[in-house]
Amino acid sequence: MKKFNSLSLSMDLLDFHHHQLGRSGIYNLGLDEEIPNAKFSAGLHPKDISKNWRSDFEKIKITSLSANCIAIGECGLDSNVAVDNELQNEVFAAHISWAETVRKPIIIHCVRRFSQILHYKNAKIPLVVHGFNKKENIARELLEVGFYLSFGYAALENLSLQNIIKNMPIQKLFLETDDSDFEIIKLYEKVSEIKSISMENLKNQMWENLNHIIENG
Repeated sequence: MKKFNSLSLSMDLLDFHHHQLGRSGIYNLGLDEEIPNAKFSAGLHPKDISKNWRSDFEKIKITSLSANCIAIGECGLDSNVAVDNELQNEVFAAHISWAETVRKPIIIHCVRRFSQILHYKNAKIPLVVHGFNKKENIARELLEVGFYLSFGYAALENLSLQNIIKNMPIQKLFLETDDSDFEIIKLYEKVSEIKSISMENLKNQMWENLNHIIENG
């Protein structure tokens, strides 16, 4: 897959997972949205799984063949939605299989199902848990088997998350706004402070991390 031009993007802050077109990063495309003139991800969120999920997933597969689609997701497992856990696993496994076929990384949504997410650690594509907001032991387990972690608004004030960020390899880190209403620069400033790294170097590292998971998709 073609690599991002890091020079032309050096002025932009990567927003790894967001819901607002126009931001620099990966837009989370809705099931019935048209393919945008921007980089995006395509997947079936656990809350959107229905009895028609197979036909919905066929749409996603077609959409994901676009050159602008750089990741599959968000998809995953969620204990808070009224969808059978076995069905959620079936749908998630389908996403991973398709991602391996098209060689694109996965953006994972996970709520209280991390022990099950770990079962997919041997997937042949990069796995990124977005909006990570859990304890250090869970972060450590995920990082030890190769997952990437993306942090959002909660990391601005949550000391436990800040400690995870401080101690984790920066090569496994992403930053995002998700659906929160705040400027991504605030998160970059906080992480720059936590990691004792300049804003410029942090900015470049985030794009380098993205290039890496695209190249290794």
